[in-house]
Amino acid sequence: MDVKLEWVLKKFDELSNEELYQLLRLRSEVFVVEQGCNFMDMDNKDQKCHHLLGKKNGQLLAYSRIVPQGVSYEFASIGRIVVSSQGRGTGLGVELLNISISTVEELYGKTIIRIGAQIYLKKFYQSFGFIQSGEIYLEDDIEHIEMTRQVSPA
Repeated sequence: MDVKLEWVLKKFDELSNEELYQLLRLRSEVFVVEQGCNFMDMDNKDQKCHHLLGKKNGQLLAYSRIVPQGVSYEFASIGRIVVSSQGRGTGLGVELLNISISTVEELYGKTIIRIGAQIYLKKFYQSFGFIQSGEIYLEDDIEHIEMTRQVSPA
């Protein structure tokens, strides 16, 4: 299924109250409720980031946080990558990651991108050129790995 979303990129202070509510709700639905993680999602990084929202008919179905270098890692990063349960299995994850990578490159130029990935998604991220760059670690009782995407040749 080729679902195309309306993509909106905003800095934190450009988000409407409704957009902020929707993105925090989606992150909470997936990371806290579905995955059973008791963690502090509001980590004081959101204010320093751009927020990529994928909407269909006003409903937020996909989201990622575009993190500048020096905030989470020495390199730019994509974080809080999430697709709603209603959007899964439709290719939205691929669309989200492609647009997230393009957005990082538009904002910061061709650059190394680092992510913290849940281990079960390793092959998914590898398909976008990310390679494992760290050992397995536990975050909120879920195995994660650091993955890095080198600068793609022009």
